[in-house]
Amino acid sequence: MFKGHPKGLFVLALANMGERFGYYTMIAIFVLYLGAKFGFSNHVTSTIFGAFLALVYLLPVFGGLLADKVLGYGKTIMIGIVIMFLGYIILAIPTPANTTAIVTVCGALLLISIGTGCFKGNLQALVGNLYDNPQYSDKRDLAFSIFYMCINIGAFFAPSAAEGISNYILAKHGLTYNAAIPELTHQLMADNISAENLTKLGNLAVEQGYTGTNLSTFGQNYIDTLSMSYNYGFAVACVSLIISMSIFWLFRKQYQNADKTEKQKAEDKSSANTVELTPAQTKERVTALGIVFGVAIFFWMAFHQNGLTMTWFARDYTISSITGADRFWFSLLTLLPLIITCYGIINIFQAKGKGRIIASIVTVAGAVLGYLAYDSLSPAMNIVPQKFQQFNPMFIIILTPITVAFFSWLAKKGKEPLAPRKIGIGMYIAAIGFAVLAINSIGLPTPDAVKASGGVSSVLVSPNVLISTYFVLTIAELFLSPMGISFVSKVAPPKYKGLAQGGWLAATAIGNYLVAIIGYLWGGMQLWILWSIIIVCCLLSATVLFSVMKRLEKTTSEA
Repeated sequence: MFKGHPKGLFVLALANMGERFGYYTMIAIFVLYLGAKFGFSNHVTSTIFGAFLALVYLLPVFGGLLADKVLGYGKTIMIGIVIMFLGYIILAIPTPANTTAIVTVCGALLLISIGTGCFKGNLQALVGNLYDNPQYSDKRDLAFSIFYMCINIGAFFAPSAAEGISNYILAKHGLTYNAAIPELTHQLMADNISAENLTKLGNLAVEQGYTGTNLSTFGQNYIDTLSMSYNYGFAVACVSLIISMSIFWLFRKQYQNADKTEKQKAEDKSSANTVELTPAQTKERVTALGIVFGVAIFFWMAFHQNGLTMTWFARDYTISSITGADRFWFSLLTLLPLIITCYGIINIFQAKGKGRIIASIVTVAGAVLGYLAYDSLSPAMNIVPQKFQQFNPMFIIILTPITVAFFSWLAKKGKEPLAPRKIGIGMYIAAIGFAVLAINSIGLPTPDAVKASGGVSSVLVSPNVLISTYFVLTIAELFLSPMGISFVSKVAPPKYKGLAQGGWLAATAIGNYLVAIIGYLWGGMQLWILWSIIIVCCLLSATVLFSVMKRLEKTTSEA
C-alpha cells in the first residue's frame, strides 16, 4: 500500500494531518461552545455552523485561482497556514459572553476560512501533480486514499484532545461535564424556566458540589468554566499548525518538483510537456466535473451532520453513562490496540514469509494490550458528546487498507469500477447509514419537547446507534471522498488544476451550507422524519449520477 510512492506524498500528508488535527479538535466542540456560552437557539447555531463550513470549502476556489494565476501552490499554502493560525489564536482567547465576543468569534471564523481556502485545495493539487509523473500515475487513486487516511489519523485524536482538555479544566474547578446545566441556566437567566426545571438545576448544582443558594451564580460560573475549557481546546489548533508548517517547510525538497502551476511548467523547458486540450475536450471534462460536484453537494450535506444534528443527538438522546462492553469504544487505551490488531490481521493476509510471522506477533500483541486496557477501565464511564466524532476517522484508519486491497483485487480481475461509479455506490451506502439512525429514532420525543423538559431526553438510546451509523457512513465516505479528489485531479483541464480542486471544495461548501437547513428542522419534527429527508436526498442524487454513468466513465477513461 505504501510502497512505490514519491516521498513528497508523505510530507504533504503529514503536513495536512497536523492542520486537520487542529481543525477537527475545533469542530468537535464548536457547536457545544456556541450553545453553552451564548445560549444560541438551534437556528442561530445552525446558521453560524453552516456558514462557516460553507466558507471553509468555498474559499479554496479563490485560493486555487491565487495559486494558479499569481503565487503558485507553495507560497499560497504558507500564507494560508499563517492566516489560520491568527484565527485560532483569536478563538482561543476567553471573553465575556457579549456582543463583542460574538463579533470576535465571527472574525476568527472568517480568518480560519480564508486560511483554509489558501491551504486545502492547493495542497491536494500538489499531491495530484506528484502523480502526473508517468512513473507514479497508476498509483493516483491509492495515493489519495493514503492522503485521506492521514487526514483521518489527525481527526481520530482530535475529539479525545478536546475531551481531555475540557475535562481537565472542569476538574480543576471541581466540576464535571453535564449537558443539561448550560441549557437550564440560560432558561433561568431569560426568566422562562419552569418550576420543574428550576428544581432540576438545583439538584444538578448539589451534584456538582455547590452549597450556595444562588443558582444564577452557580450556572454562570459553570458556563464560564465550560466555555474556557473549549477555548483551551481551540488553542490545540495553534500548536498543530506550527507542526504542520514545520513539516511543509523543512521537507519542501521532497515535493518541490511538483510545486509548479501549468503556466510555470510551460515556461520551464525542463518540465514535462503539458497536455493541450481542444475546446470540446475541455467542455466535456468541465461538464463531468460539474455532475460529480452536484452529487457531492448532497453527500456533504448528509455527512457533515456529524458536527451539528448528530452532535445534538449525542448530547440530548444518547446514554452518557456506560458500563460493560460499551466502555471499549470510548478510550484511546483500547482503541489504539484495536487499530494495531486490525493492521496486524490485514498484514497476515498481505505479507509473505517473515513478514507474515511479524504480522502475527503484532496481531497477538495488539489483542493482549487491548484486553489489558479494557480490564483496567473504570466499571462505569461518563462520555461527552464530542467523543462520538472519533469514530468516523477511526473507521477510516481501519477500513482504508481493506478497501484499497479490495479495489486492487478487483483491478487485477479487470473489474475495478471507475471513480464515478464508486461515488454513486457511496451515495447509496450513505442512505443506508442514515436509515440506521432513522429506525432507531422512532418513538423518541421531538427536540422541542426535550428542550422544554430540561435539555436531555427522558428516552435515551445506546451509544451503539451512533457508532453503527458512523461505521456505515465511513464506508460511504471511502467510496466517495478520496475517489472524488482523485477524479478531480485526473479529469481537471491541466490549466485549471488548482481551480478544479477548489471547485470540488466549493461543492462541499454548498453541501455544508445545506447542513444548516437540516439544523433548522431540528425542533418540532419527529427525528425519524428528519433523517428520512437526508435518505431521500442521497438516493435521488445517486440515481441521477447513474443515469449519466456511461458518459462520466468515458471522460474518465480518456483523461
